[in-house]
Amino acid sequence: MIPTLFPDRHPVAFLVHPRTDVAADLGGICRPLGWVPNGVYAAALRRVEFPSPVTGTLRFADDPARTAGWLITVPLTPRDLLSGGRRAQRIIGRAVDRAAQLGARTVGLGALTAPATAGGAALRHRTDIGVTNGNAFTAAMTLLGAQRLLDDLPGDALVAVVGATGSVGGCLTRLLAQRTPNPLLLVARNEARLRSLRASLPAGRAVATTDLDRVRDADLVILLTSAEDALLGSRHLKRGAVVLDDTQPRNTRPELLLERPDVRIVDGGLVSVPGVQRRGFIGLPPGVAYACLAETLLLGLSGHRGHYSLGSPSPEQATLLLDVARQARHLGFTLAAPHSFGQPVTVTRRFESPLPAGVVSQDRQRGEVVA
Repeated sequence: MIPTLFPDRHPVAFLVHPRTDVAADLGGICRPLGWVPNGVYAAALRRVEFPSPVTGTLRFADDPARTAGWLITVPLTPRDLLSGGRRAQRIIGRAVDRAAQLGARTVGLGALTAPATAGGAALRHRTDIGVTNGNAFTAAMTLLGAQRLLDDLPGDALVAVVGATGSVGGCLTRLLAQRTPNPLLLVARNEARLRSLRASLPAGRAVATTDLDRVRDADLVILLTSAEDALLGSRHLKRGAVVLDDTQPRNTRPELLLERPDVRIVDGGLVSVPGVQRRGFIGLPPGVAYACLAETLLLGLSGHRGHYSLGSPSPEQATLLLDVARQARHLGFTLAAPHSFGQPVTVTRRFESPLPAGVVSQDRQRGEVVA
């Protein structure tokens, strides 16, 4: 029975795309597709504009007879999406067309489909379907994830936000300034945008820099950049640092845990949604969703019409979605338990390694990293 709390809910669609290992991701949809070399996929996707297939469905546990949403896979690699351009936007536009044809009233832009469309701003002209980049709820969940990690750090811990001027980063920075006492280090490539962001905060609240090496001063590093060449390495981290990686494709690699056993890496932007029944591959276990997908579902539940997060969301939009999530607690929509590279972990100073025992060095066979 549908709760009267959400009488106007409507179906949604969510756009996904293959990540760096295209074969592995497509193999999660259909096993034989995983046998094709990545190079073959990359060449084919660059040359041919394939249609965007429906690769999954979503239903709510309180109304399982009705389709709550569809997963639509955009046939572009991360590199194609990061390069952007009219071709990428045209293919994404056709995926949005497919969503509207299915009956979705809101479409969420997953992973790199958001930056490829300027945070959804390139789709602002659509009047037949609402668009959201999912970044308001992503910022909200990243805030909650950061607060959970800060509980285990000194009260004056320095928080570095890498990608601070991006769509998620700008909103998160303002939320951190409002809701935590910690000093902030804002890192981004565009100096003018950095100065503008810092000027929007209370005086003395943050330091801004374009130098990634300055991250070595931070106790907690929040990664929000989508740039392929901005991978965080061992040299960027102080001893005992904690990294909250909220990037897709991610900006950290498992090998970093081997190089730096003192460092903890936690996956960001994950939401617990036990009341969402998902069929289709998104690279996460059942009952867990990316925050951008959760935002799309929350907008569908609340019956929101029109666009929501386009470009850079506001802290007010993030707060509003947190209120809707509280009303939908019977379905979940809470911060997921901590994960690292997709594996459950603890976030205390005795941190379980997510790497298989055969991969870690001999002195770490117990699967623990002591910070």
